[in-house]
Amino acid sequence: MDLLKSIAVATSGLRSQSGRMRVIAENMANADSGPERAGADPYRRKIPTFQRRFDRDLEAQVVDMGRVQRDQSQFRTKFEPGNPTADASGNVRMPNVNSLIETMDMREAQRSYEANLNLISSTRRMIQRTIDILRA
Repeated sequence: MDLLKSIAVATSGLRSQSGRMRVIAENMANADSGPERAGADPYRRKIPTFQRRFDRDLEAQVVDMGRVQRDQSQFRTKFEPGNPTADASGNVRMPNVNSLIETMDMREAQRSYEANLNLISSTRRMIQRTIDILRA
């Protein structure tokens, strides 16, 4: 039944967006964490990716969480001469995480998650209405 396929496809979207939100939450949690020791790199922002694949059982395209990649952009610097991880100039390398971008990415992931959830709810209502019509 095609309605059940739509639920399965939307479910794959829910799983992918849930994984995306976990990665974004990790980025946000580490946005202000400095390096563990002098000369070490701080936390590097992670970027979730998606890949689509053909599910033979469903005979439909679904989405999966792809590899989580590392953002290769420059680290931020913060002037903290008293910090034990500071360089000779007193600068500490901080994660390349921008909290504003992460907040916007999280909002987009939430909306995509909600859209998939609404699709599942609508499909369930259509199935229920079909059953009610068949009973009458």
